Amino acid sequence: MSAHEPGLNSARRRWLSAAGMGVATGLLPGLSSCHRTVPVSLRPDVQGGWVGAHVDRGHAWRDAQTPAALCAPPRRVHTLIIGAGVAGLSAARTLMRAGLDDLAVLDLEDEPGGNARGHRMRGLPCPLGAHYLPMPGPDATEVAQWLEELGLIRQEHGRWVGDERHLCHSPQERLFIPDATQDKPGLWRGQWREGLLLQQGLSADDLAQYRRFSQDVSTASRDLGFAMPTTKRAWHAGLAALDQVTFAQWLRNKGYTSKPLLWLLDYACRDDYGAGLGRVSAWAGLHYFASRHGFELPGQGEAHDAVLTWPEGNGWLTRQLARDLGERVQTGQVALQVEASRHEVAVQSWHAGHQCRQTWLAQQVILCVPLFVAQRLLRMPLPPLQEMAPRMAYAPWLVSNVLLSKAFTDRPGMPLSWDNVPYTTEGVAGVPMPALGYVDARHQSLAQVTGPMLLTHYWALGGQDAAQGQAMRSALLKGAWSDWAQHVLADLSRIHPDLPGLVQQMDLMRYGHAMSIPAPGIRGHAALAALGAPQGRLHFAHSDLSAYSVLEEAFTQGVRAARQVLAASGMARQMA
Repeated sequence: MSAHEPGLNSARRRWLSAAGMGVATGLLPGLSSCHRTVPVSLRPDVQGGWVGAHVDRGHAWRDAQTPAALCAPPRRVHTLIIGAGVAGLSAARTLMRAGLDDLAVLDLEDEPGGNARGHRMRGLPCPLGAHYLPMPGPDATEVAQWLEELGLIRQEHGRWVGDERHLCHSPQERLFIPDATQDKPGLWRGQWREGLLLQQGLSADDLAQYRRFSQDVSTASRDLGFAMPTTKRAWHAGLAALDQVTFAQWLRNKGYTSKPLLWLLDYACRDDYGAGLGRVSAWAGLHYFASRHGFELPGQGEAHDAVLTWPEGNGWLTRQLARDLGERVQTGQVALQVEASRHEVAVQSWHAGHQCRQTWLAQQVILCVPLFVAQRLLRMPLPPLQEMAPRMAYAPWLVSNVLLSKAFTDRPGMPLSWDNVPYTTEGVAGVPMPALGYVDARHQSLAQVTGPMLLTHYWALGGQDAAQGQAMRSALLKGAWSDWAQHVLADLSRIHPDLPGLVQQMDLMRYGHAMSIPAPGIRGHAALAALGAPQGRLHFAHSDLSAYSVLEEAFTQGVRAARQVLAASGMARQMA
């Protein structure tokens, strides 16, 4: 969920054991000799807890434990949208702009936005999930038009240029390089380097593999037609071949062995897809590089990709999407069942606040929820959904906002940046996979930053195989807030030993199914493509249909589904 690597214009095989070093064998050798963590104690005066996600509501529906009493007579709307993430809000916005405002949007949580919501700690904004948006490429036309309307970007000489107030401020990214000669258990000595691409201490073979991978990305981009959003280009045999193998297998078959290159590609997969290169497909591993501007070599090209970001992350964007919907957005509403008939669709929901059920009757329904949720909602089986839902895999994530009384003592080198990442394959005791680093949540503030320091720490927990991902999901959902807070502190204190003594508050957001993982065979499956077409009065709009979760994909899927509703309602000519 952090920005993609400078100089890359974008973005291990199995872990040794669930409680071991977190260093992959074979493809991604370890970067340090052992896994050591100094015990960190969470001070009893530190405030905080779980925020942002009502896991209990989803599990109550799953376990059929929602009360049966009815709230009121059935409510009729022309279009009912289930899910108020980016796709659902985008669909609602598209319908409203076309003049169809007889709609409602239901969402389980108390605020819309899905995994792109914001948060506040003692008045200071911070993200609860996705926290940036790259400048749109040539295929992201729907997103670009919306951003232009918001005044975030403008056309200059045929290219999009961002408003400086919303572009990420400098310095943007830095990489912490641990000292290989360190002798203090659990603490990392070393220094920060600019960017996320390791450029110092490279061998001739490392540089040669950098160049070869850059050429492979260029060839794939030219010959295979990658795009973002991915649905903007036709799927064909060349892409399908990449979709059948893991990225780790593809790299191994190509003879890639460079430790810094493999670390970078694994980091990019965890950052983009929530799981490592041993779990995502080769199509996914190449997609972000090849769908944008390639893999630039050290010392060449622009220093950074231009990205739009805000102190509260993409929560700023979802607030703009929801702004004009008003009471059409019904939060705290857990969809229970969807039954489509010839003349209408009946939807049962449970109002968490009132502890009662509501019936909705609609002409059209847009399901903007993960496919495994959609399958459970439908009373009548839908063949392509039955085919795809069991195949989907989802990455659990932990997003932790850590409020400090003042700035920590930093390591030498590059100063504090927006995105701060350690170069390591080590996790901490109890969490074998490495975290993604932390974002300085106050970096983007327009006013002078004084007083407390606020960090957002990201941990993608999808692992290198399904078993590890499931184990991490179970640990995340069953673990106490204090246990996970200590894991986060243990990770941060390896670079900043004084940080635990500065902590005032830790608000942790856990996502059991944060984002779909583009595992082999998902993106190119015929049933996934079939779900993009209308299914009678039902329409599907979620980033699952793109096989991975980013704003551009979700937004475009929402626009597509809304246009299908408008066409079915005889309003196609009014589409914006």
